[in-house]
Amino acid sequence: MQSAPQPDAREIRDNASFHALMMALSRPGEVQTLPEAGFAPLAQALLDRECRVFADDDALVPVLRATGAALVPLAEADHLFVALDSAAAVRALAGAAVGSFLYPDQGATVIAPAQIGVGPALTLTGPGIEGRRTLRLGGVDPALWEARRRLCRYPEGVDLFFVDGRQIVGLPRSTAVAEG
Repeated sequence: MQSAPQPDAREIRDNASFHALMMALSRPGEVQTLPEAGFAPLAQALLDRECRVFADDDALVPVLRATGAALVPLAEADHLFVALDSAAAVRALAGAAVGSFLYPDQGATVIAPAQIGVGPALTLTGPGIEGRRTLRLGGVDPALWEARRRLCRYPEGVDLFFVDGRQIVGLPRSTAVAEG
């Protein structure tokens, strides 16, 4: 009798991290729980040798290298691990890949720290949201929302994830974000 291989603890963690990421995108603005805090589990769940990644945090670079992903400049990256807490960081985001009408999947995935549940109220509408949803995010420069509007012309754009410890929320490019 043959048996299926059993996943080890790392594979279970990576699968749970990936599941939280997918749930966060399918239910924009709804808080999901990661199996472990921080960016390392997300990097290990998302990245492999076929990915290109950029990080503005030197402490994360060894984790990214361990995935086999290529470390590249921001404009060439599929995945960005960046803080969006300053106007300069938001301006740099304008260089991120947004895909094209024919290849929207070539838009970057942006993963940023934030304080979920505090800060200014954002009203979210779009696919995956029944009516409206309110989200509060602190630690994010207010200029992000206008910059995001310019980047996201559906189907083009970037998908955003905000991480706060073990909490994560997603904002796919299809979600409309209104301040207030």
